[in-house]
Amino acid sequence: MGNTSAVSAKRKTLTGLVLTSLFAALIAAGTFISIPLPLSPVPIVLQNLFAVLAGLILGPFPGGAAVVLYLIAGALGAPVFAGAAGGIAHFAGPTGGFLFGYLLAGFTAGLIAGRPRRGVKTPPWRIIAAAAAGFLIIYVPGVIRLKYAISGDWPAALAAGFFPFLIGDSIKGVIAVIIAGRLRRAAALALEE
Repeated sequence: MGNTSAVSAKRKTLTGLVLTSLFAALIAAGTFISIPLPLSPVPIVLQNLFAVLAGLILGPFPGGAAVVLYLIAGALGAPVFAGAAGGIAHFAGPTGGFLFGYLLAGFTAGLIAGRPRRGVKTPPWRIIAAAAAGFLIIYVPGVIRLKYAISGDWPAALAAGFFPFLIGDSIKGVIAVIIAGRLRRAAALALEE
């Protein structure tokens, strides 16, 4: 009996590590969709969608850990930041605040949605609130850092790093809610076996 429980605990740990790594890879893969905007150093990307999904599907700590893995890979020079760039200098650039915002998004979305549990259906309103909070919290450090990077005022920072993204991120939020509703059950089954 003790041996079976040890094997089960190891399987659960390994599954958690695999899922966390998978989401880190998905966030990194989001770099290949990077659409530059005129008058803004901040491009349209998919990394924010995957960072929010990591929290929605895995919960706060594994979701946040997926973003940490992604950020470490980028800091070490892997070309995983917008525009297939890498290196620690990007944290000091105009989009550096958004990178930190991804970490807040993964953790916040997971905290609100809660850890997926077998046999427990998360209410849709909670997933919607988690996705909305996850996307919105990215803007807090993002716009603050952008304001100082462009030596501008608040209206300029909001015009370059917030307003142009609202419609696109709203669409991504709807996609995240739909995907999370389905994959949370699968994640609960995988993590609790």
